[in-house]
Formats: sequence, C-alpha cells, structure tokens
Amino acid sequence: MAELPISDTYRVLESVIRPLAYWYNQENVEEIAINSPGGIWLRVRGKHAYPWHFHEDPKLTREYLNNLLYVIANTFDLAFDPVGGTPVVYATLPGGHRFSGISGRNVMYDNGDLTGGVAMAVRVFKDDVAVDMSQFGLVQGGRLRPINKLKSVEDPDDPYDRLVLSIKRGDHILISGATATGKTTFLNNIIKLLDEHKRILTIEDTRELIVPHPNRVHIVLPRTELTNAFDYRRVIDLAVRFTPDCIIGGEISTSNAGAIWELMGSGHDNCFATIHAESPEAAYKAFVGRILHTYPSTDREKTLKEMKDKLRVVQINRDGNIRAVTEIT
Repeated sequence: MAELPISDTYRVLESVIRPLAYWYNQENVEEIAINSPGGIWLRVRGKHAYPWHFHEDPKLTREYLNNLLYVIANTFDLAFDPVGGTPVVYATLPGGHRFSGISGRNVMYDNGDLTGGVAMAVRVFKDDVAVDMSQFGLVQGGRLRPINKLKSVEDPDDPYDRLVLSIKRGDHILISGATATGKTTFLNNIIKLLDEHKRILTIEDTRELIVPHPNRVHIVLPRTELTNAFDYRRVIDLAVRFTPDCIIGGEISTSNAGAIWELMGSGHDNCFATIHAESPEAAYKAFVGRILHTYPSTDREKTLKEMKDKLRVVQINRDGNIRAVTEIT
C-alpha cells in the first residue's frame, strides 16, 4: 500500500481523533485523562477546589482508544507494539497538544483487565490565555503565597496524629517490615486516608494495592513474563506525563528502586512504597543499596542523608501473630 501524503495522513488523524478532541477543545480545560474506556476526566482551569471532573462518554470504547493509539503512532512514524515492543505513544497532536498513551498488559484498571487496559492523557496547549505573574501569586510589594500550610506544622508527639499529618501534607512514606508483617495491608489502609479527589498512579509488579479513588491509573511491570520494551526507566516519563497527585509503588526491589527514588524527587507529593527491613535505619540502607544495583555511580552517603531528610519510615514488626507499628521516623 502506498504511503499517504503528509496532508492526508493528518486528515486521517484529525478525523479519528475527533471524539477525543471534543473534550480537550472545551473552554478552560487544561488537561484530559482517560484511565479506562467509557469515561474521561477533565482538569479544569480556574479557582476550583477539586480540578478534576469526570464525564461518561460511551464513544470512548476500548476498540476506539486502541485504534487511536495506532493511528497516532502511524501518523508520526512511532514504534508502537504493546505485546513485543513499546506499549507507549508520545506525540504532539495538531494544535500543539501533548499526547501520552499506553495500552496492553502494563496497564490494568482492575483485576478484570486480564488482557490489558488502556490509558491516555492530553496536556492542552492554548496560546490565547492571558496569564501574568499575579496569577502565580507574585505581585510587587506582596508576599509569596504558601501552597501547603501544613508543610510548616510541626510533627505532633502522638504517633497516629503524626502519620495522619504526614499523609495530609504530602510526605513520602516507606512502610518497612520483615516478611508477613502486613506491609501491603498497612499501605492499603494508608491509601484510604488520601483525599478522595486526588489522582493516583500505582506502579506494581503484581496488582495488590486497593485504591478506592475513582481517578486512578495502575501500571504493572511483572518481574517475570516481561515480553515488551517497557521498563522502570520508561515508567518515569509516563508518570510525569500522567500528572498524578500521588504515586504509590509496591515493594522496593533492585529493578524499581532507582525509578521510585527519582519520582520521589520529581515534585510529586505522597510517594509511598514498602521494603523488607527490620528497622528504619536498615530500611534506608536497603533502599540505597537497591538503588546502587542499577545506578552504581550513586553517592551512597549523600543519598542516604537526603533519604532521611525527606522520607518517613513506618516500621512494622511481628511476634507470632501479633503485628504492630513500632516506630515512625
């Protein structure tokens, strides 16, 4: 089959993308996100307490969304193969809008997505919006405006209150414990304390995390049976483009430690994960040690110090059938 001229290729794309473009061309929409077929989330510009708003759309079927990924990949001559190659597509759509999408077994909205799911996001480009520095809270003679006032609140003595405050102000938390101490169960309980309006991204090797929040994306990278070219280095790019409010990892391993640590330093609040260790000090050292497996040039002492400054450890220990939180750093 002869290749279509560039103009014809774009016309095909513009035709196929029309159901999606309907949403990102809405007034005051700065971003859209699809976590699963049949609905769309709009991030709306303006003074809204909760910027994400959900809308059902039966036109956004699994078949349509997967076909759209193939059309975008073909239009821009991108490699896209969810089974044996790369399952992600990044492109700039007509109008300058930044598109990110993923399909296949690396995305699983619920445990029913046995053959894989699909998720995508579009960052809207608009050059007709008048934005000045005052909209960032910067005016001559004025004071800088704090975004999260909880950042300046001192930790309470009560361990429970300290953990709840830590979650609310966006701290990074590492759940530490030996085998069968209930780390994942405890993490699932922490997730329940997150604001229900947050956008959540999970990164796991097996779907174990239970996220009640409706605006969520689950990325899965199996430790075995990994047949395509998607790895933790590529997860970093996808996570940033999907603009989550919270990133939750599973168990820290040699393969994911570097990526999780990098995401903890990328400006996101509430990065959570678990690790096998018998004390907070051992947890920090184990985390750094796993990072060194894939990033051997990492400065161990510097990273250890940074980790202790910005990563809270919840230590769980076990004696027979008794499990208890024994320390919160």
